[in-house]
Amino acid sequence: MKIILFLTITLISQGYSARVSDAEIKSLSETLFKLDHNRATATELVIDPQTLISSSETGSEDDHSSRPLFKQVSSTLLSKPTYQALLNLLDNYRRVSGEAEDVTSQEEQEQDTFLQETMNTDVGRELYNFLHSKGIYSSQSEFIQDLKMMWFGLYSRSKGKKLDSSGFEHTFAGEIKKGKVSGFHNWLQFYLNEKEGLLNYYSHSFNGPWTAYPDVLGMQFEWDGYFKEVGSAFIGSSPEFDLAIYSLCYITRPGKKCYVSLGGNTLGIQTYTWENSSYGDGKKYIASAYPATPRSSAI
Repeated sequence: MKIILFLTITLISQGYSARVSDAEIKSLSETLFKLDHNRATATELVIDPQTLISSSETGSEDDHSSRPLFKQVSSTLLSKPTYQALLNLLDNYRRVSGEAEDVTSQEEQEQDTFLQETMNTDVGRELYNFLHSKGIYSSQSEFIQDLKMMWFGLYSRSKGKKLDSSGFEHTFAGEIKKGKVSGFHNWLQFYLNEKEGLLNYYSHSFNGPWTAYPDVLGMQFEWDGYFKEVGSAFIGSSPEFDLAIYSLCYITRPGKKCYVSLGGNTLGIQTYTWENSSYGDGKKYIASAYPATPRSSAI
């Protein structure tokens, strides 16, 4: 039975990959990039990256920056529906691995609202229309339900029975595992924690070639006493853009490096599948997703 299930999962994954070519991923990602109307403008978001260090220095845990990364974030930007929906989700999690998550009915409603708000954008609709045209999803409701399971479905990251993690928590909110920051690949979560005095920005080891938002940074920081050697994230992107790019790559290239094109520049997106449990007909939860900058890590 296990062999049959493994073969079924493998064929499903290979089928999705075969249906979508590398060229199509690059073309669609360029379209999503252009459709990201809710991205930050230069007046809405001002950052101060300060010190650029080499990849060999990322583990030194030295604070090279005397000022915060974020100088200004417009309240108008944060009041947009998808931003509000994401912000409502970020305080729903116990960050330490091994502490079981307890999802309330309100928190589940916040998950639904976030997913629906992303589908109300041009970015969300374009992603769905593409996947629908490839026969991967037959309806938008099926797509939303699958997004909910792959991103918000709970599993145990602590090798126990406690359901303490999800792809969303790991990627967007961040976790603490074995005394280090794990995941944490979202700029809004970074901004919120820095603003509250819970996060200390040290330096960056990668700054993407983009001259407008979204950009990509590979950052070193301390989160409430725990260190992240290289945390890569889009900067200034909308929540729907992050979700769309990561989902596109996970659905079509699960557990692999997926190459997208954004404003004419190629970027690798690394995703990982959670192999220890599954949902539905053997589908795998997302373990992590992030821009693959030098030495960036899901850990």
